[in-house]
Amino acid sequence: MRDFAHLYAELDATTATSRKLEALQAYFRHADAADAAWAVYFLAGGKPRQAVPTKLLRHCAMQYAQLDEWLFDECYQAVGDLAETIAHVLPPATRDDDLGLSLWMEQRVAPLRGADAETVRAALFSYWDVLDWQGRFLLSKLIGGGFRVGVSKLLVTRALAVVAGVDAKTVAQRLVGWTDRGTRPTAAGFAELIAPPSEADRQRRGGQPYPFFLAHPLLADPATLGDPGEWQIEWKYDGIRAQLVHREGRSWLWSRGEELITDRFPELAQLPLPEGVVIDGEIVIRRGGGSDGNEGVIAPFADLQKRIGRKTLSARLLADLPAALIAYDLLELDGQDLRGRPQQERRALLEKLAADVPGLTLAPVIGPAEAADWSALATLRESARARGVEGMMLKAKSSHYGIGRTKNVGTWWKWKIDPYSVDAVLIYAQSGHGRRASLYTDYTFAVWDAEDAAGERRLVPFAKAYSGLTDAEIARVDRIIRSSTVEKFGPVRSVKPSMVFEIGFEGIAASPRHKAGIAVRFPRILRIRDDKPIAEADSLSTLQALLSEAEGHHAARTA
Repeated sequence: MRDFAHLYAELDATTATSRKLEALQAYFRHADAADAAWAVYFLAGGKPRQAVPTKLLRHCAMQYAQLDEWLFDECYQAVGDLAETIAHVLPPATRDDDLGLSLWMEQRVAPLRGADAETVRAALFSYWDVLDWQGRFLLSKLIGGGFRVGVSKLLVTRALAVVAGVDAKTVAQRLVGWTDRGTRPTAAGFAELIAPPSEADRQRRGGQPYPFFLAHPLLADPATLGDPGEWQIEWKYDGIRAQLVHREGRSWLWSRGEELITDRFPELAQLPLPEGVVIDGEIVIRRGGGSDGNEGVIAPFADLQKRIGRKTLSARLLADLPAALIAYDLLELDGQDLRGRPQQERRALLEKLAADVPGLTLAPVIGPAEAADWSALATLRESARARGVEGMMLKAKSSHYGIGRTKNVGTWWKWKIDPYSVDAVLIYAQSGHGRRASLYTDYTFAVWDAEDAAGERRLVPFAKAYSGLTDAEIARVDRIIRSSTVEKFGPVRSVKPSMVFEIGFEGIAASPRHKAGIAVRFPRILRIRDDKPIAEADSLSTLQALLSEAEGHHAARTA
């Protein structure tokens, strides 16, 4: 536990990729295999389930530190992160403990889940008494379900490849599915992860998918890509990226996050695929369409969210919100790995497969007549929202199917349409986490409501966002927040409205759960509007107009 806590602190303390890579390699070279297995799980994106409710964790920390609630809350407000606050206020440990990460997770953390308050209290008191500051900070993150670390899965892959002396592509393939909640990290699993290459690396087993090939955002003029005839051009759907694997007489469905989601979309697992097939595509809610190549009418992402969040799928839900997999790539056929073949060859094989599988929907390719030049494609792209898509995908016809976001085997580009945007006013702020725990980086934005009978307007919150600003801009906004705070609500500050920001978002939907009656998808800060006074920020009617536009597009598609 001590070694992983030290690694966690090292990774959190630097933004330099080289230093992170050195720290990872040093840890994996010396860690016990069972501990390393759990470390890989967490560092590669595994999410620990909450073992202790936040309220109980706070209460136990106050008791152990013998602090009044008001004083603990003052400390929390100053620090901005619960785990860090707990680590700071607890008295020094009186004992030492060399128990490894794997035994901590299996023998100490796991039994806390579902235990009564007194059992949790006694356990935490004994745990805190053997941990230093770093260990206590890490433990709170693990049992509170808030573990986050500033490394990518790619960086973990690179570190393991160096330590094992194995090609990074092989390690990436072995890591697929490692973070699924149904998989328990073990010493034997870690040994397989860093073992020398073998025949098993060339033969996929059971439901194991392939690492996903990711697209790069296209920010330059597409004319720099050369002749559009060299590219396979498709519409970019707004759904869940997934691989459908059919081997050994059964099907598995994996999300891009490597979560096994077969049970959530049983109709996709029932597609009559031949043995030894892996399809890459996008899960959507679709009405109409079918095996004739027609993708039908794609419902808004909000409808797909209704399926994602349900543990129990009723017959009515399955009928009202039918899922489809828009297939756009074929990775395996007859048990043979096709990723090393050109994109256009894989597409031809996919088209042949789709013709023979009832219910399999094939993603349409934009034809030469519409793709005569980039100007024509740009004009066509402007109809994306009316079609219910996010833009276009550009895939080099000669490209192989790579691992992650790479260009070494060819390139995929995502040419998205510009996001929706409104100018909104900052009204609340909360401190960040990790390196930004001492800065206010999480913001709530509002737009103006309509005038009341007295001619007054009020600001209505509609979105939270924390990404999009540079470090210098964050520091500047932090200073303004501190100097214009009106009221404090625990870790949240209410500020005097004085700053306008342009907020971008990908989608919009009606939502009775939000004060504005509207929910937006993937909100982010596009820029600070120093040129605009708060009185000229957008109003709720602007959002309602965007919602009406989106609903109008959907109604037109379903008519």
